[in-house]
Amino acid sequence: MNWEKIVSVMTEAVYSASEVIKDGLFRNGNIVFEHKLTHDYVTETDKKSEEIITAILKQAYPDDVIIGEESFDDEELPEGSFWVVDPLDGTTNFIHGFPMVSVTVARIEQGAPVAGCVYNPVTDELFIGVRRGGVYLNGKQIIKSNSVPDVAHSLVATGFPFRRKDLIRPYLKTFEEIFRQVSDIRRTGSAALDLAYLAAGRIDGFWEVGLKPWDIAAGILMIEELGGVVSDFWGSKGVLKNGNIIATSSQVLYEVIYNAVRSNLLPHMR
Repeated sequence: MNWEKIVSVMTEAVYSASEVIKDGLFRNGNIVFEHKLTHDYVTETDKKSEEIITAILKQAYPDDVIIGEESFDDEELPEGSFWVVDPLDGTTNFIHGFPMVSVTVARIEQGAPVAGCVYNPVTDELFIGVRRGGVYLNGKQIIKSNSVPDVAHSLVATGFPFRRKDLIRPYLKTFEEIFRQVSDIRRTGSAALDLAYLAAGRIDGFWEVGLKPWDIAAGILMIEELGGVVSDFWGSKGVLKNGNIIATSSQVLYEVIYNAVRSNLLPHMR
């Protein structure tokens, strides 16, 4: 696999797509959107961004399967090698002009991500990870810290279950149990950014219900490449398929989040 080419193509794709995102985010006036599902939205910017990314990937890899958030409607991921694309992670933020959005692309081989990137067009930060090749922020390699942060000083992020509001009570119990043990909790509205920030050491842990492969593939790769812990709510590696993710920079914090999820949230999952 030509990793240099893959990284170059991913970078070109997210940089090109980000131009339409920045144009929409910073212009005055309301953003026109459609409902995909209840509390789940799509804009013309999502669609245009995906078209740009798909065209660039197809030009470089014409025979590859590309799965984009706005075009994929199957239940199961394909076998073999393919790309996953989230052209605008944080659409609700985008609609409201809240500047926490990202673009993310990842390549999947044999059921696991092998290369991925997350780009924040607001801060102009590009996170790139390659399996056994390191993780980079704007071209500078991120080096894993040897120190393990104390749980009480940890900063954790999460995402509210907006697609599963029936889970709000057990989710809030989970939130409270974790909140009482850590320093604080953040909610940015872009899971792809949360996971990239975890890889970069800006937060220490993350959990969320029902994410999609394009939300998390690049972040999973980066966190695992730097020695972090990633699993689903059942403690298995099926997170790319079911999207119920726990990710931490240390095993000790993982146990805190996993135990809270298992005690409060897992009994209500179906």
